[in-house]
Amino acid sequence: MATGIERLSALANGNIIDRVPVFCNLLDQGAKEMGMSIEKYFSNGEYVAEAQLKMREKYGYDSLWSLFYAGKEAEILGCKKIIYSKDGPPNVGHLIIKNYDDIHKLQIPKDVSSHPAFEQQLKCLKILKKEAGGKYPICAYTTSAMTLPAMLMGIEKWIELLLFGPTEVRDELLEKCSDFFAKHLLAYKNAGADIFVYANPFGSTDFVTIKQFNELSLPWIKKDIQQVGIDGIVYYCGSSRMNNVIDTVINELGIKTFYLSPMDDIAEAKKIIAGRALAAGVINDIELIRWSKSEIRAEVKRMFDAGMPGGNFFFGTLVMPYAIPEENIKYMLDAVYEFGHL
Repeated sequence: MATGIERLSALANGNIIDRVPVFCNLLDQGAKEMGMSIEKYFSNGEYVAEAQLKMREKYGYDSLWSLFYAGKEAEILGCKKIIYSKDGPPNVGHLIIKNYDDIHKLQIPKDVSSHPAFEQQLKCLKILKKEAGGKYPICAYTTSAMTLPAMLMGIEKWIELLLFGPTEVRDELLEKCSDFFAKHLLAYKNAGADIFVYANPFGSTDFVTIKQFNELSLPWIKKDIQQVGIDGIVYYCGSSRMNNVIDTVINELGIKTFYLSPMDDIAEAKKIIAGRALAAGVINDIELIRWSKSEIRAEVKRMFDAGMPGGNFFFGTLVMPYAIPEENIKYMLDAVYEFGHL
């Protein structure tokens, strides 16, 4: 049987071994798999690694995650409080930037890999690399320079600063966040991660206008990516649409993999990409909480009918909600393996 790395490598070369690669992003579900609270689960990299390996084996998909929760990045930069939910992802409970002076004082660690807040992720990565390295791609979540400030000062204050300035303060913060992005990705790469999801809702015109994308977003995307190179980079805008920026991103940066929004037209994305990159059709996994088996199957079929012609296509999910019934995860993947089979 083919491994996830073999499937992904074959797809990048225009081939399919047995079926398309499948990226199923089960994160908080690891706590349920281990029979513990979410807070306890994320306290130890051994728990996260063990759950990732167990869930991949249980469901048969092709990816492993080193991500705990997005707020981990804020912790590295000084966040002192994380709010834990009983049935959902942890959230930042302490904004480290309350005024412009806090931006001036913000210090970026020289070496993220040696920071205490990265210790458990490093432990997780080492286990994943030992147990599955070279067989299944190990994914890391990296936050763009334009997105990280929302975790540090809150989304409303960040959008106000981003759009209305003062520009010198905005650019100082963006410089620091871009520096952190590059160092964070390097820490993941050195620890064994293979795939780096570049998370940037501001890389979509759902958050900014096309003019703002070209004048504000694109220069900082270039700065981020040019520091680290495009190898292993996946362009991801959360659930925001990207079809109208894909051509620009390919032409300006040469990125080779796009993780579409569930709201993007898959066939249109494939037409825009025109064989220049891989595209992931991404299911609206919030609906998996309520969809019936027949509805799940119909949606998966629709996605493969749109994505499979011409190749260069794989299947993905967003961050699967904790509330999705386990049987619906299995229904979805059964349909994916059926329709994604060669």
